[in-house]
Amino acid sequence: MAKGKIRILIGKPGLDGHDRGAKIIARALRDAGMEVIYTGLHRSPEEIVETAIQEDVDAIGLSVLSGAHMTLFPKVLQILQEQDAADILVFGGGIIPEEDREKLLKLGVTEVFVPGGATQKTIEFLKQRFAERAPRADATQKQKAVS
Repeated sequence: MAKGKIRILIGKPGLDGHDRGAKIIARALRDAGMEVIYTGLHRSPEEIVETAIQEDVDAIGLSVLSGAHMTLFPKVLQILQEQDAADILVFGGGIIPEEDREKLLKLGVTEVFVPGGATQKTIEFLKQRFAERAPRADATQKQKAVS
């Protein structure tokens, strides 16, 4: 049984002022049927986690193009742990070298997407992670037929 839409917070931590990618992924996730909260630019890790908890999200997507990913991603993970909210999945994207991607995955980031990648990969990743949340197409069609 479906528990509702997947809720995702897209955050832009730090001083990075480029949010085109964050807005593209936010729109793609929304168009795929997810609820998306976008924090806007220049948010601190503390603000991102606080918003994620208040909005009761399933996952936080961080977009970092400034090169501060090895500071910002671990800080978000740390604050989630401190707030007893480590069950909120963290994924991200941006200009992240492969060796740093591997380090982030080892720290607990669930996936890292790079610029130029298909937004469908992110959508599929989240739908797989929260498969119990996404209503099955056949169940939705049967429900419409009964109505």
